Amino acid sequence: MLLGVLGTIFIISTLSVVPALLIRSLLDDALPDKDVGLLTWLGIGMVSVPLINAIVGSVQRWMSSKAGEGIIYDLRRSLYRHLQGMSMRFFTSTKTGELVSRIDNDVVGAQSAITGTFVTIISNIVSLTVILVVMLRADWRLTLLAVAALPLFVLPARRVGKILRKVTQQQMEHNASMGAILHETFNVSGALLVKLFNRADAETEKFSIEAAAVRDLGVRRATIGRWFFAALGLVSAVGTAAVFWVGGYLVIQGRLTDGTVVMFATLLSQLYGPLAAMSNARVEFATSLVSFERVFEVLDLDHDITEVDEPVRVDRLEGAITFDHVSFRYQTDGPTGLEATKRFHPAANGDDSTSHSSTREWALEDIDFSIEAGSLTALVGPSGAGKTTISYLVPRLYDVQRGRISIDGHDLRSLKQSDIAAGIGVVTQETYLFHDTIGANLRYAKEDATLAELETATRAANIYSMIESLPEGFETVVGERGYRLSGGEKQRLAIARVILKNPQILILDEATSHLDSQSEALIQQALETLLVGRTALVIAHRLSTVLSADKILVIDNGQLVEQGTHDQLLAVNGLYADLYRTQFRHEMAAG
Repeated sequence: MLLGVLGTIFIISTLSVVPALLIRSLLDDALPDKDVGLLTWLGIGMVSVPLINAIVGSVQRWMSSKAGEGIIYDLRRSLYRHLQGMSMRFFTSTKTGELVSRIDNDVVGAQSAITGTFVTIISNIVSLTVILVVMLRADWRLTLLAVAALPLFVLPARRVGKILRKVTQQQMEHNASMGAILHETFNVSGALLVKLFNRADAETEKFSIEAAAVRDLGVRRATIGRWFFAALGLVSAVGTAAVFWVGGYLVIQGRLTDGTVVMFATLLSQLYGPLAAMSNARVEFATSLVSFERVFEVLDLDHDITEVDEPVRVDRLEGAITFDHVSFRYQTDGPTGLEATKRFHPAANGDDSTSHSSTREWALEDIDFSIEAGSLTALVGPSGAGKTTISYLVPRLYDVQRGRISIDGHDLRSLKQSDIAAGIGVVTQETYLFHDTIGANLRYAKEDATLAELETATRAANIYSMIESLPEGFETVVGERGYRLSGGEKQRLAIARVILKNPQILILDEATSHLDSQSEALIQQALETLLVGRTALVIAHRLSTVLSADKILVIDNGQLVEQGTHDQLLAVNGLYADLYRTQFRHEMAAG
């Protein structure tokens, strides 16, 4: 498409000088010779040129828009696919609004650089070449006089381009910050928090500060551009006046024809127009490069979780899990998230003030245990001990810094990521539902699930009766993040989703914490059936789960301090015994 655009540029640029040649022929040939036939053909030519220009221009516009929209699609798809491959560490370190800004605003800026600025530059180069050839053939003296002003176009453009590039970069950064504020305060959780703490005025002030910065930078950008164009207009006027005076003088001396001077007068506007556009194109190209940089610096980010060249393929995971002296920390030695895209940061210039290397806190340290296939393992420990971190490492949401995690004897890093995802089902602590129907949220686990399969899964999770009572059943829209449902209903839908997936390894992170005692009893019964023949890793806050576990792992301060069965750990009379007496005391009394 872009090659086609270049072809149309050559046609339009060549046609642009034809009217000036026709005017010269009119004054120098048709009128002096009283040639009516030539006069007729010149008239036809004056009508034909704009007609052909309009047709070719329409084709050019179609091809350039086709190429431009294709570029937007390719860049957005590449960015989205690349970001989907980033680890959880990236997303926990990055504001969602800033990511949206990269995919939305910056991609459009990059596209305009190709289909707008690029086309303009090529078009102007071709136009200048054709015009200069015609002018030189007519009179070299006036041509040299006309192009003498060229340095006055180029020099200011270099300075203005640097200034506008910096202003544009700042404007984009503030736009991204503004988008981040919008995303954080307009999602349901953020909006609820703002209202509960009466922070609407404070959030408005934060948004106003960023919006004001965008406004002020926009005014500055427009003002700089206005003065730049005013200067170019003055230069054009001086050049035109000089050519008019010298050309008129040569006509008076009889050394030049009237038609040649009028042709030069016509071509001068076409000469200085592209020259000014070329100078401005340099400015536009400099600012457009900011968009390209912001797009490609994200595409250049390395994935910190990657597959080996030839991963081990497994049709079905058996479920044996081994942590072999595993240590893990969330922090890294350098910037994370979009901060890693900054080309210049203090650490790169010898300033270690931003380095995390000297203050690392390990979320897990030297964890060593094995889980047999088909067994139920309970993770217990104080809040913040590292239980959830272990549940993140098994499905390889993060990679460990030391040691290795194995499933069925295979290092987790040697397995194909899709096989890991297919074989492991997770019910997270915070249930997330898309703003879609109940059926669509359930089918996220199995895209081709039938209505009968949905009913079976929801019955097992004790949520079918609630769904059946709704007027639209499985077609009921759950709302943003599922906020139309109660916490227990969302939890049971999440369990139904995992049941529908039918994985070999189950990870339940406080999966029944939001259920009342009646619902919990039914869920526990459903889970007992579900867990048969499967490996289960459960972050346990319920006595029933702990008592039924084949193995209990006691985590404290990121370390595995005890492991064994319920009776074995009680006999040790350590941390587990303390937790048993305190955390499960109410359940013991109720029992």
